[in-house]
Amino acid sequence: MFLITGSPGIGKTTVVTKTINILKERGCHVGGMLSREVRENGVRIGFEILDLSSQKRGWLAHVNQKIGPQVGKYHVNLTDLEIVGAQAILNAIENCDVIAIDEIGPMELFSQKFKIAVETALESRKLVMAVVHWKAKDKLISDTKARTDAQIFEVTAENRETISEEIAKKV
Repeated sequence: MFLITGSPGIGKTTVVTKTINILKERGCHVGGMLSREVRENGVRIGFEILDLSSQKRGWLAHVNQKIGPQVGKYHVNLTDLEIVGAQAILNAIENCDVIAIDEIGPMELFSQKFKIAVETALESRKLVMAVVHWKAKDKLISDTKARTDAQIFEVTAENRETISEEIAKKV
């Protein structure tokens, strides 16, 4: 299992996306979910969830979302997180070589279905590549980081251009 961490805005999702592309070029079937920030006129308005296999999209959180747990100025869309995100992880366990999870962080941890999907992926025999929020406090994160099969990669300004290839080589 590969855990990718680093400070906010350092490029963790970019590293995961580049690693996925390298693995796909080498014939690996990668599934799971990505979370991407969405900007409008240069201002972040929310986060989108993408199912890597089906290309189905949903909102993880949005500034105009009126219901759901609040993180900063965003409300988490638990419905899309579970229907798109958690389901993408479960589908990847069944159908893919590598399971990508971006990210195990404060917004995602509000969903019990998401947490169960992550735990199921971690207990599967599949390789998991997950972004782990750098300072979120949750039993799932601490247990995941403490696993003996976990290799932790910290994305920094110095390594963010080369770390994707390093991770892909280890796969």
